[in-house]
Amino acid sequence: MISKRSLLQSTLALAMAAGLSGHALAQDKPLKIGVTAGPHAQIFEQVKKVAEQQGLKIQVVEFSDYVQPNAALAAGDLDANSYQHKPYLDAQIKDRGYKFAVAANTVNFPIGLYSKKVKKLADLKEGARFGIPNDPTNGGRVLLLLQAQGLIKLKDGAGLKATPLDVVGNPKKLKFVELDAAQLPRSLDDLDASAINTNFAISAGLNPKTDSIAQESPDGPYVNLLVVREADKNKPWVAQLVKAYQSEEIRRFIETQFKGSVLAGW
Repeated sequence: MISKRSLLQSTLALAMAAGLSGHALAQDKPLKIGVTAGPHAQIFEQVKKVAEQQGLKIQVVEFSDYVQPNAALAAGDLDANSYQHKPYLDAQIKDRGYKFAVAANTVNFPIGLYSKKVKKLADLKEGARFGIPNDPTNGGRVLLLLQAQGLIKLKDGAGLKATPLDVVGNPKKLKFVELDAAQLPRSLDDLDASAINTNFAISAGLNPKTDSIAQESPDGPYVNLLVVREADKNKPWVAQLVKAYQSEEIRRFIETQFKGSVLAGW
């Protein structure tokens, strides 16, 4: 006959074994993190190494545009993504109703202006065709940069979501060509100049520090973010992931690899 004490011990042992088994299964399944190709992907490959030292497995999933990483996160195909700044995230949440939360700041990519036709903005001819991103937040960001450079004037209150319709002063009569951000590097052969997000510039072989004819100040609202679903924001793995990203190893990698083109945002 089995005593009550032996039965209790056996039950506890089984429960502990089940718990350990469940924990092991959770660790065996890597977190899927969505990134855009280029610096975000390069950085997260390093984060992956740091996280694995802490027992956190990661699978990096690359995307070629700005829309799909959020759609995949909302659908449950990703556990987190790392590629967007807050104005873009806010616009996506407003437009699409995503239930997302910011887990941490990541890096800042001062946007640059590039040209194969001129060496400086002052050399742009009247009627020059200028490429800008066609998403509202990055398009507005570029227009604010052009205003800061003295090329255009925006109407009062246009703010971060300015569009070409908000341009009230345009001495050079620039013609704005709105394209998907990922297509802008390829536009340099056809346009007089283009604004190119740093991640796409680097992927296209451009050096933001030496190849841009003007660059945005790093001080602003455009620090990039690690984003998760609201339901996951307090889960232990999120804190582990943030710790791995915001580690000294990753800060050193950013400084060494990108030499000022990408800046740590924490």
